Amino acid sequence: MQAVGNPRQRSELIEKDSHLSIRRQCRLLHIHRSMIYYDLAEETDENLELMKKLDHLYLEDPSAGSRRMSSYLRRQTDTAANRKRVRRLMRVMGIEAIYPRKRTTIPGGPSGIYPYRLKGLHIARPNQVWCADITFIPMRRGYMYLFAIMDWHSRKIIDWELSNTLDLSFCLDCLKRAITHSGIPEIMNTDQGCQFTSGQWISFLKDKKIIISMDGKGRWLDNVAIERFWRSIKYEDIYLKSYETAKDLSGGIKSYIIRYNQHRPHQSLNEATPEEIYSGKMKIAV
Repeated sequence: MQAVGNPRQRSELIEKDSHLSIRRQCRLLHIHRSMIYYDLAEETDENLELMKKLDHLYLEDPSAGSRRMSSYLRRQTDTAANRKRVRRLMRVMGIEAIYPRKRTTIPGGPSGIYPYRLKGLHIARPNQVWCADITFIPMRRGYMYLFAIMDWHSRKIIDWELSNTLDLSFCLDCLKRAITHSGIPEIMNTDQGCQFTSGQWISFLKDKKIIISMDGKGRWLDNVAIERFWRSIKYEDIYLKSYETAKDLSGGIKSYIIRYNQHRPHQSLNEATPEEIYSGKMKIAV
């Protein structure tokens, strides 16, 4: 049976005093439990401050590993942040230094790694290539993770989802929803994160006859379109507003993406909006 409405609308139907458990209600409504609880992932106040600084530093220098990040932090804060501590926090945040590495996996093999298929490809129409990624979102009293799917040609954010964990389910649920309302892309490009090399993710893409493309290890430029979006939303919204609750964060992200898609002209799109390019109302000059 197909669920009616989007997950955010269906989550409002949950009754916390019902005789049915929250887990059971979520299963019946086809929504992830994180939509209801939105419990913020937590660390000590000191670690949260360090993680916010690490997030800023990572946007400025994605090639920095734990050693360099520790050095940056020692210069910018009175808190002693040794390399081991920084390494753990970076792992919690889901970030790692980006730099070329030796090729130790065979694309398309048992490892779940696939080749990068966008090099030299002329991307000229909507739904030709989608890209997806996850980013860490710092908050006033905790943090969450944001997953987004972007249409490469138009730069439109097709769909997005928040979670308090880095599990696969919120990514896969978002992808299924995006395909339901926007159609099937020809190619899906992601990094080599464990969510995107998992059997469930790969199987779903193959079932839909979607060509799988993955960034080269340490090659952030391979997914540069969505990396630029992370920079924009963080500097223009997340860092400025320092959201306190997950509900406020969700509302803020929704408002920002509506502005980004429908109202904000993009220089790379000849001053058109992503929605205008995606819908075909305007064309990108060649």
